[in-house]
Amino acid sequence: MTATKEPAKKVEQKVTKAPAKKVAKKAATKVVAKAEKNAAPQTGKKIRVTLVKGLRGTIEKHRACVRGLGLRHREHTVEVQDTPSVRGMINKVSFLVKVED
Repeated sequence: MTATKEPAKKVEQKVTKAPAKKVAKKAATKVVAKAEKNAAPQTGKKIRVTLVKGLRGTIEKHRACVRGLGLRHREHTVEVQDTPSVRGMINKVSFLVKVED
């Protein structure tokens, strides 16, 4: 009888892990939908941002801001919408980027 109980425990563990993944995915979808809902309206004004320094030696939060702006490597330039969230990211990494209106 002990042989039948052990596989049952393994099955229960697998079942409990699967819904957690679904819940996390559903929560992430809700967060994205809420962010899109609360996003500032598109005004059409753009900002050109250029990465002038490399990312070596910077902290992870600054690298995340640079990636969030869409910059990939040194001397890479992108045009982004002029929104308060983008301005905040630019302010955080102002020592790494050059901004043109």
